[in-house]
This record gives sequence, C-alpha cells and structure tokens, in this order.
Amino acid sequence: MKIEIEREDDGRWIAEIHNLPGVMVYGDSREEAIAKVQALAERVVAERDELR
Repeated sequence: MKIEIEREDDGRWIAEIHNLPGVMVYGDSREEAIAKVQALAERVVAERDELR
C-alpha cells in the first residue's frame, strides 16, 4: 500500500492510503501520521477480511 503524506498549512501532517477509502489521519509529526495511517489500514483490512 502506498502512503501519501503532506504537511498542511497549520503544520499538521496528513497521511492517507488512496486504495483504502476513508484511511486518512492527521499527526503532529510525519512519523506520527505514518504510524497512525498504517495502524488504521491494518484494522480496515482485517475487518474487511473478516467479512469475507
């Protein structure tokens, strides 16, 4: 999964994974945003797999 990350004008970092709709998070640092988006993506994928 490709993580896209950018810094907002207010200094926060936003990270998202486009091929997983809704997987988008903010963080106070680049590293925090990446860690949070990875954790959310893992949860979304696990829940999706449970429904199959």
